[in-house]
Amino acid sequence: MIKVYCQNLGKTLHCEPGTTLGQLVSANQLPLKWPVLAAIVDNQLKELTFPVYMPHNIEFIDYSHPDGARTYIRSLNFILQKAAAELYPEYSLVIDYNLQNGMYAELREKENGNDGTPAEVTLTEEEMGTLKRRMQGIIDADLPFSRQKIRTEEAVKMFRANGRPEKALLHELRGKFFTTVYFLDGYADHYYGPLVQSTGAITSWDIETFSRGMMLRSPSITKPYEIVRTPYQYKLFDVFKEYSDWCSILDVRGVGSVNKTIMDGKANDLIQISEALHERKYIRIADEIFSRRDKVRLVLIAGPSSSGKTSTSKRIALQAKVLGLNPVIIEMDNYFVDRDKTPRDSEGNYDFEVLEAMDVEFLNQQLNDLFDGKSVEIPKFDFAQGKRVFNGNVIKLEEKDILIMEGIHGLNPRLTSHVAEDKIYRIYASALTSLSLDENNNISTSDCRLLRRIVRDGNFRGMSPESTILRWPSVRRGEINNIFPFQENAHIMFNSALLYELPLLKYYAEPLLRRIPANSPASIESIRLLKFLSYVQELQPSEIALIPPTSIMREFIGGSSFQY
Repeated sequence: MIKVYCQNLGKTLHCEPGTTLGQLVSANQLPLKWPVLAAIVDNQLKELTFPVYMPHNIEFIDYSHPDGARTYIRSLNFILQKAAAELYPEYSLVIDYNLQNGMYAELREKENGNDGTPAEVTLTEEEMGTLKRRMQGIIDADLPFSRQKIRTEEAVKMFRANGRPEKALLHELRGKFFTTVYFLDGYADHYYGPLVQSTGAITSWDIETFSRGMMLRSPSITKPYEIVRTPYQYKLFDVFKEYSDWCSILDVRGVGSVNKTIMDGKANDLIQISEALHERKYIRIADEIFSRRDKVRLVLIAGPSSSGKTSTSKRIALQAKVLGLNPVIIEMDNYFVDRDKTPRDSEGNYDFEVLEAMDVEFLNQQLNDLFDGKSVEIPKFDFAQGKRVFNGNVIKLEEKDILIMEGIHGLNPRLTSHVAEDKIYRIYASALTSLSLDENNNISTSDCRLLRRIVRDGNFRGMSPESTILRWPSVRRGEINNIFPFQENAHIMFNSALLYELPLLKYYAEPLLRRIPANSPASIESIRLLKFLSYVQELQPSEIALIPPTSIMREFIGGSSFQY
């Protein structure tokens, strides 16, 4: 008998060799609120079909766990792929990116148009209804998902035959003898994470037409098995589409295309064009601010962690100077309330990310005084003492001066509730990559930001990758509560993602992630990120040296001409 320790039950279980994780679930009453979707075995994510042949430490997970949710969503995506392939075999389904409302996908012609770009195909409401019914039919049949390792040459041929040229290229360039392929009723695909046991596990979902494609809805991780209806984020959607256009300019369809560009010795072209596209966006934002100079006196920049907000504010300030404006930068962090007035979270810890941690009244008073032409002494928050201090930093706005303030609450109208709205210009900055691994494995924008933060914390803040990963869930909760609900309040959005950044981040992040011991609670996340990065061709030091000192990526890897 094999002994396995079940963390959910807090005891050792005994089973026959070859017993699957799914059989262990059936034989034991687990204290989970939702159905089991996968398991963490010795800190590695496994499917419920995984057989046990030796002792293991096992934690069964449901939708409330991030990896449980990812497993569910991957499986739902596969069902959509299967249904679309059956109903519309002449088209290729491309799953592009995540929005708060769900996953955006498009049907595209398999053959390229005259301009080399696959044309999108918009389904009618009737056709969308047919697609939805076919997906439900696959779910009702409770078909099993299975996986096989096959020779990479065979997998590449299979992917090309299924209209997946980017997936074929990705695996062709990986240099692996074998590739893991998942099957659903004869339809083959590849995912870089596990799937549920069978289609019957998918019980909560929806799909509807949106823009030129469709929105595939899955439950929120905070409300498992409930489809939460939220307003569409049209501004955010437009930013993703803009990034897709950038990809088209560089003839990049996914990570495979980026890898080929680098392997062909064209990394310099990738870097230069990516940076030039950023520069054009900075200029456009500065032009927008300049056009409103008669009224706008305050520019607020907000965005989630590791979006490059500081570099963004400095680059916009630089372009504003070119136009004759004089940017005056004020740090929002200087307007925290004193420590004894700081709210606490549910665990009793200081919560610096809620708006109530800011002295909103005092900030509004100082802003209005400045707009009225008065001299104002700007405070400095002493984090060691936990209180506001004044050191004689007095400013007065002149005719060409414009305030720039960057911080987490910049898009929340309550932050400047006593300031006239026409005096404010709001910018949302985030790394909103729409680059995908391939046609149906999109890249999480939060994963890109986490890799940025791991690299920056290791380079400049003396923090281990383990501690950065363990703090990330708390950071994400703050973003979900205090930033994302206000995204659409921005006048303009800046996408700080760059097409070459994953190859760059791999060079720095991979060695850091490998330092995390296998028994660390951060190990499961490090293993997931390392597997993700295994698909990426890294940049070499000679190519990294080509990144300009004003690049937003220098905020994370060092060598910037800006001071932070």
